[in-house]
Amino acid sequence: MLDRAPELIVFDLDGTLVDSSPDLADAIDAMLERLGMPPAGEPRVNGWIGNGVDMLVKRALTGELWPQSEPARFDEALPIFMDLYETNICNRSRLFPGVADGLKQLKRTGFSTACVTNKHSRFTRPLLDQLGVLEDLDFVGCGDQFEKLKPDPYPLLKTAERFEVEPFRCLMVGDSVNDVKAARAAGFMVVCVPYGYHGGKGVECLEPDAIVASLTELSGLFRKAA
Repeated sequence: MLDRAPELIVFDLDGTLVDSSPDLADAIDAMLERLGMPPAGEPRVNGWIGNGVDMLVKRALTGELWPQSEPARFDEALPIFMDLYETNICNRSRLFPGVADGLKQLKRTGFSTACVTNKHSRFTRPLLDQLGVLEDLDFVGCGDQFEKLKPDPYPLLKTAERFEVEPFRCLMVGDSVNDVKAARAAGFMVVCVPYGYHGGKGVECLEPDAIVASLTELSGLFRKAA
């Protein structure tokens, strides 16, 4: 459980707020088809999400989780993917259950909220807008807006600074090891959701401060911690 109530709540995007894997996989497979390569399929793409668009494309080209060098045709593949994904960003993507209600509940009770993601701003705000939750977030910080990406703590620290809130009064809500590592390094509290994109391993192994099945459960943690 949390030992204090946060002043700022920061959410991850892919795998925490939005199930974006279907549209990402469709764009990756269409990109690979244009390049004359076999499709990857949604299950594999699901395991590649979370480290930004450049890494996603590199993983698709190599089939490796951590490619050691820039793959051949990367410069050709990246703009193809960017265009395909931008055009089809919200065909099958959906909010996870409880997200819309959870965000509105937090706003009604006066919490400051932000979304900090490694996803490019070209995609992030349009996706949140089409899903109807952009107005429920006070700030959206994207991968191309920061000098470093999660799991580096830099994006979280800059977001806390923007709100003039001390890191120990901030909470990160995420679904992956990147979120937990970034939160711990930044001095944030951290809560995980059990769904999302974490390689099929239970989030218990990430040792967050708490786990909630739905964002509607967050306020219960705060009441107990207050």
